[in-house]
Amino acid sequence: MKTANALRGVSALRLSVLTDETTSPERQRAANQAAAASLGIDLADREAVDLGVSASKTTPFERPELGAWLRRPDEFDALVFWRFDRAVRSMDDMHELAKWARESRKMIVFAEGPGGLLVLDFRNPLDPMAQLMVTLFAFAAQMEAQAIRERVTSAQAAMRVMPLRWRGSRPPYGYMPAPLEGGGWTLVQDPEAVAVLERIIRELMGDPGKGVPGKSLAAIARDLNADGIPSSRDYWSLKKGRETGGKTGGRAGETVVRGRFSWRHGAIKELLTSERLLGWKTQANNPVRDSEGAPVMATAEPILTREEFDAIGAVLAERSVDNKKSDRVDTVALLLRVIHCEGCGQRMYLHQPSPNSKSTSKTHTYKCGANIRGHKCDAPSIIKREWADEYAEREFLRMVGALEVTHTRTIPGYDPQPEIAATLAEFEDHQAQQGRHKSVHAKAAWQRHADALDARLAELEARERVEPRTEEIGTGKTYCDLWAEADTAGRRKLLQEAGAYLSVKRSTRGGWRKLDERRVSFDVRHPFFAEAASEVTAMASELTALA
Repeated sequence: MKTANALRGVSALRLSVLTDETTSPERQRAANQAAAASLGIDLADREAVDLGVSASKTTPFERPELGAWLRRPDEFDALVFWRFDRAVRSMDDMHELAKWARESRKMIVFAEGPGGLLVLDFRNPLDPMAQLMVTLFAFAAQMEAQAIRERVTSAQAAMRVMPLRWRGSRPPYGYMPAPLEGGGWTLVQDPEAVAVLERIIRELMGDPGKGVPGKSLAAIARDLNADGIPSSRDYWSLKKGRETGGKTGGRAGETVVRGRFSWRHGAIKELLTSERLLGWKTQANNPVRDSEGAPVMATAEPILTREEFDAIGAVLAERSVDNKKSDRVDTVALLLRVIHCEGCGQRMYLHQPSPNSKSTSKTHTYKCGANIRGHKCDAPSIIKREWADEYAEREFLRMVGALEVTHTRTIPGYDPQPEIAATLAEFEDHQAQQGRHKSVHAKAAWQRHADALDARLAELEARERVEPRTEEIGTGKTYCDLWAEADTAGRRKLLQEAGAYLSVKRSTRGGWRKLDERRVSFDVRHPFFAEAASEVTAMASELTALA
């Protein structure tokens, strides 16, 4: 029964790790309610519930709900916790909480503990006993927190080198925990996530046999987001029935909270280049190794073989170079990087008259680019876009249009060199620590790891390199077919891949009614296309002579 002068209390609940099986919040709530009732404290519906919040990593003032109550001290008289460790895990945090309670004239209650119910009444600032009790209990809580950290760290270090043993927490994308025979947990493939990874790899590699080019990582990310595929960061949250999104970095000094995380090309690249896809255990993105220097396996079901992993890495490395040479995506010029001024050899660029220009001409032209590059051309060329495009198209299709389109497919081999390089880098970093250890045990541990890395390097150096092989695959389509199907960007790519080169001379008087073909010359300079074009031209000359 409430009394007129009953103290107003806030029941504070906290849990470091929230799982579906835990009953701790209900147990804490019941204990707090019983303690409050025995002291005549009215809790009403006042609660501060912080689940999934570590007391070792956050002060009471930083916790979402408890911190909000602490900033409104006029709305209550007492804080009720289940036990001391539900409030703090360090002497510094308890000092700040006690200081706040003393300044705000509050009571702090712990429902259970070594001596049962504990009441720290800071409403009387002259009472030294409350401060003494706080100091003693805070010291005990800090020692317990340190002991817990040491036990957890030691256990995790031991499990880290156990083959197939997973220590817990969120698994790498593509895997999920499963019971391990004999106790504990291991990782197995997660079919749903593996299907997404297979899609990503399939789209990245393309299908040369069917004339399907590989997509960029940015395009893959865009398609995944458009299809509503949960990102790797959100996937595990959804699988565990938790809220998606969270805090992420914004501008300097800014924290952004997102409801969901999107796929990004950088995240996809990180997924595809992580040795976790090989089933390796990693720590700080470095492989965990056994006493022989071999990578410790986290699963008996790796998603990729070494050959597949290296093939993907090779494609990503090649794309990272090609990206620097990519076309402007906003240009409508068919002959970008194809058309050149004969007077200076510089590229020519598309000129489109501005709507606000005083000129009456609306003709699109290609102009010599020497001037905009800071050079002087003695005979600058200019040509109508329509004439140049039509001429280049006609000559390109005449030279190579009848050729069948083929694609080169690379069958990956095996090269131990990438792992040798990574292991050697790890070995050199380890060697840099030599002589820094004072204890005999630390020196012995350092030497064991050095010997293990050395043994692994020797094993890798003994492995034979299997050369990749290539094969040409016909598509059944000609370049004429591809030209007809492609848009301007696609046609421009065909020209550039063939090494097409269109040279334009300066015009003469009266050459404005139609193209004077004495001004232009077209060639394809890629060795494969050049040879084929030469054969086609020779054959055409023979047929003309016979006619």
